[in-house]
Amino acid sequence: MSASVNRIALKSILYKEVHRFMRIWVQTLVPPAITISLYFVIFGTLIGARIGQMDGFDYMSYIVPGLIMMSVITNSYSNVASSFFSAKWQRNVEEMLVAPVPNWVIVAGYVGGGMTRGILVGLIVTLISLFFVDIQIHNIWVIMITVCLTSAVFALGGLINAIFANSFDDISIIPTFILTPLTYLGGVFYSISLLPEFWQGVSQLNPIVYMVNAFRYGFLGISDVSLTVAFGVIGIFIVSLFTIAMTLITKGIGLRS
Repeated sequence: MSASVNRIALKSILYKEVHRFMRIWVQTLVPPAITISLYFVIFGTLIGARIGQMDGFDYMSYIVPGLIMMSVITNSYSNVASSFFSAKWQRNVEEMLVAPVPNWVIVAGYVGGGMTRGILVGLIVTLISLFFVDIQIHNIWVIMITVCLTSAVFALGGLINAIFANSFDDISIIPTFILTPLTYLGGVFYSISLLPEFWQGVSQLNPIVYMVNAFRYGFLGISDVSLTVAFGVIGIFIVSLFTIAMTLITKGIGLRS
């Protein structure tokens, strides 16, 4: 009976989350597609023609995996951050906290919704990229595993951000001052092997470097970091962020007035 209740609760939260962003798809799915299209035109077609090749591939082919991953990261994060904070602000989250379901169901439901939006936007960006470059696939399983795990990491990050946020302005602080710089410095537009040795070491402290490079390996078969290390870093972040999220919800930190 308990498993059945948990399954129904999980499906209900997940359905609500997916329905929420699909209902306003013009605001949630179209803008990322337009933004990434501009990246393709500016960085790929215009600037890429002057740069030439990167690690044996033309510049457009090299940056496509990074641009797809960038869209997955931002949308997975923003979906959960905005949705969960709205539920907290409207005090809907209190109803879930007193419901006879474990807290992991709440976390899984919101994270699943964020992953769905992130992966869907990533698929849209991938389809758009076909107009600019012939995509090649080196290992489809690495691509699928990396995009799912990375989406989960940032969906969990968005959930934690929403838990601590006290206003809608707080939702934009982390993406603006932390997430965006880390993404742009995460090897989306360049190989970290081009950097001086010191800055290569600094770049290895950026978790997005491992995610982008693992994803790029799935497409092109090249990576600036070990694939095993990359998956290890992603796994550590998932476990750590899930533990933090569960602890915060269990203790009611930032949720109970």
